Amino acid sequence: MIRFQSWAASHPGAVRTHNEDSFVDRPDLGLWAVADGAGGHDSGEVASGMLKAALEAIPGGLSAAELLAQVRLRVASVHEALRAEASRRGPRAIIASTLVVLLARDGHFACLWAGDSRIYLLRRGELVQVTRDHSLVQELVDAGTITAEEAEGHPRANVITRAVGATEELELDKVSNRLAPGDRFLLCSDGLNKTLSDAELAALLAPPEPPADRLIAEALARTASDNITVVAVDTLLERT
Repeated sequence: MIRFQSWAASHPGAVRTHNEDSFVDRPDLGLWAVADGAGGHDSGEVASGMLKAALEAIPGGLSAAELLAQVRLRVASVHEALRAEASRRGPRAIIASTLVVLLARDGHFACLWAGDSRIYLLRRGELVQVTRDHSLVQELVDAGTITAEEAEGHPRANVITRAVGATEELELDKVSNRLAPGDRFLLCSDGLNKTLSDAELAALLAPPEPPADRLIAEALARTASDNITVVAVDTLLERT
């Protein structure tokens, strides 16, 4: 039988005083999420907070299929509410948030996302990025216009192409696979992965001790310029 242990932490970062990130940490459901709000004038905090509230309100006792359906339904409801509020504020208003969601149940996991917050998987010492950024620089990399190394310091690295509330239609990408005992997942806002390289993330995730505070401390030591949110999830084999 597989059980889960998780840790979560969030910090405004070394430069900003206001935190527009939110997270969900529900090992009882097999549900975790990170949302990074955007829009200015506290709107980012509103957007990410609405996603947090909607996902945290999901009741227990659901099957894997019911849980997935509830996540999609509630995210879609938040998307429509954000669109309506932005419309009320004026034609140029945007109230939006990136979102990554990890679902784990019955020996499988699924990831849903929109934007450039990320989910990584550390398995047998190898770190793999499970999600793929919805961002301008990722599109440039995919087109061969710039290299992955050039993308890291690109002047438009903050431009995302998809988010909850940002466009008329909600688009969530999804990937799924089997779980393995010892898997450690990392969900994070871009304040972490734009401060620390994948190799540094892997090294900080590798020790068995709880990694969330360690990751944030290292990002702060590097004077992270954005909000930083970390959710780490361990997959444990429980003998019966």
